[in-house]
Amino acid sequence: MNGLVQLDALSVCEAGKPWPMGASCQTIDGQSGVNFAVFSRNATRLEVCLYEACGQVERCRFPLPHCSNGIWHGFMAGLHAGPLYGLRAFGPYEPHRGLRFNAAKLLIDPFARALHGPTQSLSLEFDYVPPWTRSEAVQPDPEDNAARIPKAQVLDLEAERKAGAALAPGPRIALNKTILYEAHVKGLTQRHPDVPASLRGTYAGLASTPMLAHFQRLGITICLLPVQLFITEAQLLKKGLSNYWGYNTLGYFMPEPRYASAQFADVRTEFRHMVNQLHRHGFEVVLYVVFNHSAESDALGPTLSWRGLDNASWYAQGEGGAPLNFSGCGNSFNLNQPCALQMVMDSLRWWVQAFGVDGFRFDLATTLGRDPALNYQFSAGAGLVSAIGQDRVLSGGKLLSEPWDVGPQGYQLGQYPAGWCEWNDRFCDTARAYWLGHDCTRGEMARRLTGSSDYFAHEGRGPLASINLITAHDGMTLADVTSYREKHNLANGENSQDGHSQNLSANAGVEGPSHDAAVLVLRGQWQRALLATLFCAQGVPQLLASDELGHSQQGNNNAYCQDNETTWLDRANADQALTHFVAGLIHLRHAHPALRHARYFTGTGSPDIAWRNADGATLSVADWESPLHRSFACVIEVGEAGVMATERWMLIFHPGPETHSFALPPGHWWCTLDSAQALLVPAPAATGTLSVTQSLTLSACTVVGLVQPVDAHKAAL
Repeated sequence: MNGLVQLDALSVCEAGKPWPMGASCQTIDGQSGVNFAVFSRNATRLEVCLYEACGQVERCRFPLPHCSNGIWHGFMAGLHAGPLYGLRAFGPYEPHRGLRFNAAKLLIDPFARALHGPTQSLSLEFDYVPPWTRSEAVQPDPEDNAARIPKAQVLDLEAERKAGAALAPGPRIALNKTILYEAHVKGLTQRHPDVPASLRGTYAGLASTPMLAHFQRLGITICLLPVQLFITEAQLLKKGLSNYWGYNTLGYFMPEPRYASAQFADVRTEFRHMVNQLHRHGFEVVLYVVFNHSAESDALGPTLSWRGLDNASWYAQGEGGAPLNFSGCGNSFNLNQPCALQMVMDSLRWWVQAFGVDGFRFDLATTLGRDPALNYQFSAGAGLVSAIGQDRVLSGGKLLSEPWDVGPQGYQLGQYPAGWCEWNDRFCDTARAYWLGHDCTRGEMARRLTGSSDYFAHEGRGPLASINLITAHDGMTLADVTSYREKHNLANGENSQDGHSQNLSANAGVEGPSHDAAVLVLRGQWQRALLATLFCAQGVPQLLASDELGHSQQGNNNAYCQDNETTWLDRANADQALTHFVAGLIHLRHAHPALRHARYFTGTGSPDIAWRNADGATLSVADWESPLHRSFACVIEVGEAGVMATERWMLIFHPGPETHSFALPPGHWWCTLDSAQALLVPAPAATGTLSVTQSLTLSACTVVGLVQPVDAHKAAL
């Protein structure tokens, strides 16, 4: 067939089935072919347009002949995996009612598993004739844009799942042994001198020999910033910038192609290679996913998929068809609408089954639990949250939430059900405040160190519900937290108005880079104390990739559009001593159960934890809440789960600028950690390691860890 061929829908496209969604190879009534199922409750007609291999010449189009409960469906006998296609939706164009049908615009199937064609300028594809107004006078744009729209490809879904099942299984690391490592696929290797040039910035590069060696040195679970296909926003294109972080998703079932190396048959094969290599070497892979909004932005944004298919159903809307914006990015999916919920669940299962991933971190996850029946307030029992938690494919993996969004009552830390872990920003803020001289008390610090029971101790949840962090991609790196008091975001083109202004950071007297030895010493002490706090606290620690290297973003705390050396990790000039210290802290945590206890301490009976002042006395209520004195210690005596303790741990936290003496409990104590001196001894022996009794003089700004065999303690008594 050459050019457009009109086909009789009833003779060529049979009714087919309303499931699964998207395009799927099936056999119906003894005939093999492709079934199409597309949701649009308000459309009057849905057409499938088939294209030849280059995606520019339309070969034929046909309407989907049946609509069942809002799902248009049809079966094309004789069609097989491989063809490219797009969708056209017919219906009213009434933006004031939330209806944006424009059949001149080719649309991408929300359930597409592969996409062919350029995506760089898609944020400029509008369904209206500018300028936009909120009146009924807005006119649909009559220009056919098919030549510029990438086409979905029909895949053999069963073959894709088989490819996923053939991967090495994930190691399923227990939460109390998990170290999360937040990383960007491109940024990890783009400047790595030991990664082959052809693999830098790619999935294959992430799983290359030098990176595997680094991951093994650390012992981490890799948490990848968004890798589902995304596009760059229009405002960034106009500034000559690009979306680097990837929080602007267009394709929820396919890996982002810009991270492909061209060393594999397709991007899906390369992604599987990455996962397989990581699994074979003992690493889990967790994906950051963004289901709170789509790449179609606000009412003025592009029409690419959901908006053109049925804007009023796919998106949460307010008065006059205006999109509700709980994400701050222009729109929010109506995740209580069955097909939107199904898209999320099918996407998550697809990444597990077809790509072998081990879990997910949900961006702005409060939006996932907003219930229209409750006026869009958050509910931990909302349909999507419950569906994820009970799903047999998903519930065995890691489920991590960012428990807030920018909508009303969006801050929901601690409100997720059992089985979920949550980013604990209270840990981040408290640790920074405690060490960097901002308002903080010993009581607040102790609560964060012991798993934040004030937020998580309900419904059987324990300390492992808390994901502890001191930095994240959306903020300053560790090097910058200790070098800048203010954000420096001019490169983002928003006159430094973007990004958080309350960073709880410090600079040791000099803003930014310094050659002053005293300044550098203090910054190093701060960094190591913060890291030691992170890895000695109860909960699940999360390390930002770059912090173990000493990487700086020059004070930029919102580098989402900096796809350049600001965010690409500088491996050649990495702080090797800091890397060694971080690796030692992680191994220290793995070696000692006192640093990763899975239950809350009680401090009663045979005490699992006891708190001490510098003179050895128990802290009073006034001591805990006094802002004048911050140094304190705790003595922990716990073993592995179900096993008696074999050692006692004493952790001392001293943020002061002067040396300070601390009284010790009876017996000999072996020093295993001194962050000020960068001292780490993961398994101290009775000989060859510093032994102290009675008291210890601490350096300024330090975390000290001391260990004592339980038998030695009993002998001392």
